[in-house]
Amino acid sequence: MTKKIKVVTEKLQMEAELNDTETAQLVWTQLPIKGRVRTWGDEIYFEIPVAAAPENATAVVEEGDLAYWPDGRCFCLFFGNTPASTATEIRPASPVNLLGRLTGNPKLWKAVDAGSYILLERIEE
Repeated sequence: MTKKIKVVTEKLQMEAELNDTETAQLVWTQLPIKGRVRTWGDEIYFEIPVAAAPENATAVVEEGDLAYWPDGRCFCLFFGNTPASTATEIRPASPVNLLGRLTGNPKLWKAVDAGSYILLERIEE
C-alpha cells in the first residue's frame, strides 16, 4: 500500500507519496511533524525527529523529490537547483536518502518563505 502524506504551509499544501525504504517508514511513524522552513536555493528543509543512517544515499535528486538528509537529520523537498547544483543536475549539500515524490507541481514551492511553519501529516486511506 502506498503511503500518502500532505505537506502543508500557510501559502501552499500538496500531497506526496512515500517510497518503501526504511527511512521513509521511520518518517511515517513520526507523523505528524511540524517545523520551520529553511531554504537553500530551491530546496526546503527542516530538522525532524528521525535519526537514520545513509540508505542508498544519492548525491543527485530530481525536481519534486522528497529526501532525508542524514548529516543534518532533516526532511528535504527539492523544487529546483541548489547552490551545489550543476547545469544539468540538482544536488543536495551531501548525499540524501530518497523518501518519495510530490504529486503536484514542485515549482509552486517557490512561494513559501523561510521561517514559515511547515507540517507533514498522514493521509489516511
